[in-house]
Amino acid sequence: MDKTKRAEYELSTLKLTIILYGFAFAVKITGYYLTGIMVLLADALHSLSDLFVYSFLLIAMIWSRKKADEVHMFGYGRAQNVGALVAATIFIAVTSYKLVEEAVPRLIGPVADITPNYNIAFVVIGISLLIPVVPIIRLLGQKSRGAAAKAHFIELFNDELSTLAALAGTLFLLWGYPRVDPIASLAVAGLVAFNGVRLFKENSSFLIGRSPGPQFLEEVEKLARSVEGVLGIHDLRAEYVGPEIIHTDMHIEVPRGITIEEADRIAEEVRDLIHKNTGCRYCGIHIDPADAVDN
Repeated sequence: MDKTKRAEYELSTLKLTIILYGFAFAVKITGYYLTGIMVLLADALHSLSDLFVYSFLLIAMIWSRKKADEVHMFGYGRAQNVGALVAATIFIAVTSYKLVEEAVPRLIGPVADITPNYNIAFVVIGISLLIPVVPIIRLLGQKSRGAAAKAHFIELFNDELSTLAALAGTLFLLWGYPRVDPIASLAVAGLVAFNGVRLFKENSSFLIGRSPGPQFLEEVEKLARSVEGVLGIHDLRAEYVGPEIIHTDMHIEVPRGITIEEADRIAEEVRDLIHKNTGCRYCGIHIDPADAVDN
């Protein structure tokens, strides 16, 4: 599957996930109001935060497809990172805080005298466990995934863990351990906060200008040096300008006295080789006479 088809497939999977999670939130919040089980509220708010995350990610994925222009000359790929930062803020500032605010009083205060309808609770939990299965299967069928799809895939598994925490809290409540309900809710809040911090840290590094790493730089230098006429490489730099979109800049040293046309041919061969073997979309090459560099 080429990148264009993969992007379309990932976009359709994300749209499907948003529809499913809208339904999941409605089921969970209804289950909470019908049963009073705290951990169902926690799981519902987790689904609500996911709806925000996936919605921002969808908008960002569509926005990131815009072609480069005079305002954003390397394209709009980082729009996905902006969307993820907004989502991370929602994760931490709203959802996680609300869960803690609701759970702590139930944990340290008197035990609430409730007799929930466990049949409703288990039906809600069963439906909630099944909902992420479809997008998980769709993403599992891909041999490779884009950056947004990787985050999407990980979060789907986190959702399953959250619902399993809801199941554990409900079972312990049924078995006569009501304190486990708010404890399970706090566990979900911790998972939400952890995901928020991880998202914020990862995507802020991309916006600052994250390097693809030494292995990528070594590969680029090796490819450039393999071109006949390249005597040396210096000032090699690279950074992500969007998911899987890398901008590379370097100086190549060529024999002194060759024609401009020959130097341009060497630079173009280097650029084509790097693009073909690494997928680097933007590759800036500066030409220096070898002995001028030595001086």
